[in-house]
Amino acid sequence: MPIKVTVWSENYHEPREPEVRRRYPDGIHGAIAAGLAEQLGERVRVRTAELADPEHGLSDKELADTDVLTWWGHMSHEDVADEVVARVRRRVLGGMGLLVLHSGHYSKIFRALMGTTCSLNWRDAGERELVWTVAPGHPIAAGVPHPLIIGEQETYGEPFGIPQPDELVFISSFSGGEVFRSGCCYRRGKGSVFYFSPGDQNYPVYHNPDVRRVLANAVLWAAPAGGVGEPLDNAHTPIQW
Repeated sequence: MPIKVTVWSENYHEPREPEVRRRYPDGIHGAIAAGLAEQLGERVRVRTAELADPEHGLSDKELADTDVLTWWGHMSHEDVADEVVARVRRRVLGGMGLLVLHSGHYSKIFRALMGTTCSLNWRDAGERELVWTVAPGHPIAAGVPHPLIIGEQETYGEPFGIPQPDELVFISSFSGGEVFRSGCCYRRGKGSVFYFSPGDQNYPVYHNPDVRRVLANAVLWAAPAGGVGEPLDNAHTPIQW
């Protein structure tokens, strides 16, 4: 069975900013979806959703048809309904994979799953980013060059207000001198969560084939092996267990 992927984006910049629209004519979510289809072919079934959709495209029915959700947000984090965030969180705890991208570190869903501020240092000066693999045996790093070179990108820097990752796959360095934990894996309940920082709207990062490879690998890694069910709960255990 193909992995059912929902690619979500707030789609704020594309209709408002001509330069972003030229860079991503089908939206950032469209570029990410195209990259997954290109890299994974029949192994995935990809749909897109955005903030303006009814229930943000993340109704119970739509989430029930999602194995892995990718999340890109920047300007509209607070416009995401709390009931949708709670719905997504429950689905992740039940086994759905979640890929949080770039400014999605400030999304309600990522902060809810991390339990921290998820704050960081940043500037946007079009600096070069080198994404270094620090876990070469990790499946998300398979086929990814060392380093992955991104010619221009928004700079992120430490300290990054996240819990210690369960697995750290990538660290980025920037031409301005900063370093940043740019590829972080977590387990939350039955679900797998991957945060990957490259991907500002002002640069064509999601057209980069190596970035597309990372996201494709992450979808395969995060996909639930046994399907998605209910979150773990307390249960009475009889003495004859």
